[in-house]
Amino acid sequence: IRINGICNTEKYINIGILNTDMDITILTEQNPWWKGREHISEDYDILRWNERKHKWVPKLLEKITLKPFAFHFLLGPRQSGKTTALKLLIKRLLEKAAEPKGVFYFNCEEIGTFNEIIELLNTYKSYKEAGGIKNSVIMLDEVTSPFEWYRGIKAVIDKGMLKDDVLIITGSSSINIKKHTESFPGRRGHGGDFMLMPLSFRDFLEVMNPNLHSKISSSGNMQEICKKAAEYSVFTSELNTELKKYMLCGGFPLAVGTTAEQKDEAKKVYLSWIKNAILKAERSDMIARQIAKSLIEKMPSPVSWEGISKEIEIKSPKTASAYIELFNLIYCTITLYSIDISGKQIKFGKNKKIHLTDPLLLEIFEEWCMFNVKSKETLLAEQIAASHIWRLLGEAYFWRNGIEVDIVANQGKDLSGIEVKWAEKIEEREAGFICSSAKKSLPQLKKFMLLTKNNCYPGINAVPLSAFLAAMEI
Repeated sequence: IRINGICNTEKYINIGILNTDMDITILTEQNPWWKGREHISEDYDILRWNERKHKWVPKLLEKITLKPFAFHFLLGPRQSGKTTALKLLIKRLLEKAAEPKGVFYFNCEEIGTFNEIIELLNTYKSYKEAGGIKNSVIMLDEVTSPFEWYRGIKAVIDKGMLKDDVLIITGSSSINIKKHTESFPGRRGHGGDFMLMPLSFRDFLEVMNPNLHSKISSSGNMQEICKKAAEYSVFTSELNTELKKYMLCGGFPLAVGTTAEQKDEAKKVYLSWIKNAILKAERSDMIARQIAKSLIEKMPSPVSWEGISKEIEIKSPKTASAYIELFNLIYCTITLYSIDISGKQIKFGKNKKIHLTDPLLLEIFEEWCMFNVKSKETLLAEQIAASHIWRLLGEAYFWRNGIEVDIVANQGKDLSGIEVKWAEKIEEREAGFICSSAKKSLPQLKKFMLLTKNNCYPGINAVPLSAFLAAMEI
């Protein structure tokens, strides 16, 4: 609630759905499998997943350690499939004969404060102990919603309440997670951090064209990916067909393989998520809209905070920077900083390249800002390449000084340059000239590759973008 009309987290009064006299029925409502493992089929998220024509099982489910004690973070944008991933993990656990009451899920969005998290876990602890259950897997969905959530988690860990358990928490914004990760030093056990982003192109291919996907092996190494892309360039025509579909709908699960009407509904859902995240951060959605418009007008050219601030009603570079950082934190955008290739130094003060993390977001921003991007497919080609490399490596840069290198990747000792050339046909001579010019101008770049639309020239590291993306395991 508000006190004196002020919405301030320090002035919140704890009025939530839970209290010290919590009824166990509040828990059982979200855990139908406690009545019997077969009741997982009645779960709403499982029902929706089963109804989908195109189903996707996130590979990160194989990576989450279930050895106690483990405290995992699962992050990613809204509607990227985090809740479904948890329910699929529950389904898998039940199929492997896990004790149903030893698997606990709770959506924390309606919880008020950290005290209620403590009470929630105390109630579950009493319940499982009464049933003689020693080990459990506890999943707290959207745990960052309650006020000072981290205090509740820290308190139960420090009391040893979870020493025989696995705890998985999810959040749709890295704002509240990153600020408080330092609250858990030495409290993670076997836990790890996992990111569930919209489907990559390879994931999309697996869902939409599993036969083609099965013919293409993958790698997480940039040079191996390039070699595989040259090998699989024989599938360029088929891969480009799928890449065009990916450019139209992106990788958010609600939009993948849907009708035009369903896609429009998905766009409304995602725009609503963006607006809500902006308001939760106590920012103006109108200022955010102005900044979004400025960004898509300039993409993929480098921008400065000063340049953006001139186009919004608040003429402040700090304001522009803060809003773009917010877009980054809610996984809408990534920032590629300029890099000094010779010294391997990031130039934070220079202009930056801002890319959207998913193709559907470009269409959402276009409609939100009432602006149509020109050469959209060319822009998307570079954005998809940049976002995929950023997701693979955790960061990416660019170079511009006379010539421009679209993406600079740092994997291993050497920097790699990547140029995206989206044209129907590139002659070998032209491709060779682009690569040799880059190497001549930037000898510090030990590796350079050209990503094309259709052409493959392995001798000069020029390969089709679609084959490159299909061979990339994120």
